Amino acid sequence: MSNGTKSGLQALLTPEESVVVLIDHQPFQFANLNSHEPTMVVNNAVALAKSAKVFDVPTILTTVLEERGGYLIKGIQDVFPEQKPINRTLINTWQDERVVDAVKATGRKKLIIAGLWTEICVAMPAIQAAGEGFEVFAVTDASGGASKEAHDMGVQRMVQAGVVPITWMAVASEWQRDWAREETIPAMTEMLLEHGGATGVAFSWEMQLLAAGRAGSDV
Repeated sequence: MSNGTKSGLQALLTPEESVVVLIDHQPFQFANLNSHEPTMVVNNAVALAKSAKVFDVPTILTTVLEERGGYLIKGIQDVFPEQKPINRTLINTWQDERVVDAVKATGRKKLIIAGLWTEICVAMPAIQAAGEGFEVFAVTDASGGASKEAHDMGVQRMVQAGVVPITWMAVASEWQRDWAREETIPAMTEMLLEHGGATGVAFSWEMQLLAAGRAGSDV
């Protein structure tokens, strides 16, 4: 079981304690993604990757049998163009020593995982890592399963093992934590406009109204 604290301020994410692993966002997995609208998972996974980049959170990319299943989707790879994903044969990412070593090398214990499929490629490493003392967070809206039931059962199984379900925007918000953290606000704003759905639309509208108000006061 994950030995992290599940309540109190210390249970929330900070950039300094976090490490992200993105698992198998590849064409083959997307072809049988039926728990979510695939375009939404793409949007959310890319947003999670960009959030990690904004807050300088170490991020490990991994694929399975990419010569057959396809390369990592462009949206994620473009966020980390210099990084070559770790290409595995093992279904369980946490059984690949290269991935585990990369995570442990960061010295961080709050492990954030997203991938395809939830019930297999997310659940297996999440459950194992939770049993090895990591505080594990599964980003459910940047992941997806072969069916809604498969995704839901995967999330339930992880929760039983002490894994915390979370969404990408909640991750980014916990990392930001304070709007006085001004150095990350421009990138956060841009990301919300691109990937925040209705939140981004509403923010654009608010900026329009503010600009109109300023223009009117200058008349």
